[in-house]
Amino acid sequence: MSVAIHQIWPPRSAGPLDAAAIEQLYTYPDGDWLAVNLVCSADGAVELHGTAAELSNPADQHVLRLGSDLADVLLVGATTAMVEAFRGQHPDDQTVRRRRRHNLSSVAPTAVVTTGVSLPANAPVITDALVPTIVVTPTSTPPALRSAWADAGATVLVCGDHTVDLRRARVLLADRGLRRIDCEGGPHLVGALLAAGLVDELRLTISPTLVVGTAGRITSGPLIPPAALTLHSVVAAQDTLMLRYLTATPPITAGG
Repeated sequence: MSVAIHQIWPPRSAGPLDAAAIEQLYTYPDGDWLAVNLVCSADGAVELHGTAAELSNPADQHVLRLGSDLADVLLVGATTAMVEAFRGQHPDDQTVRRRRRHNLSSVAPTAVVTTGVSLPANAPVITDALVPTIVVTPTSTPPALRSAWADAGATVLVCGDHTVDLRRARVLLADRGLRRIDCEGGPHLVGALLAAGLVDELRLTISPTLVVGTAGRITSGPLIPPAALTLHSVVAAQDTLMLRYLTATPPITAGG
């Protein structure tokens, strides 16, 4: 671990977490679980100069990597996949060893949610992926585009009519053994997941920056009844805070 990460909540003895402790903290519980990984500035901006990358730092990247390393599948919106030039998981030896310790496949597949507008068949998330990418799309997506995704190597799941039925998508992913889901945005997908009641955990990094400007929030979409959160853990690395909130009242067992 290249950065010293200290646990603030729940309180623990002084000193940074070792590699095993931070991995245990971010391990998913058994069964169905959907965690959302996001970063924002201290004043709430979700991007800087068009992407989230400039808000990130080594501490954020460490916990973000744990989120993907320990998941069955990565979930991302098509726009975010394109803007961030997402290529899916390309594990190094450390990731492969970590995943094997947790009885996971060497490479987690990526599931991309799209209505077809912003995901061309030659998108890097499809063509550069090491294992077939799963494209989740509604029936309104033109058949020719669905065929193009399949020809490029993707597995296409049709869920919903004009918009993606995220509840159905989660069932179909679970049918494939992909039950622990790491969602890495974007805001529209996160808002839709919250509206559908599918988010179990929010993992939020507060970047020590002030952006101002007109950047959006970590969620976007129609107003929903406020989703109450329970603070599960807080860790810090220098000036960066990394928070974990649960949307369900029962505590998870993995990670303390």
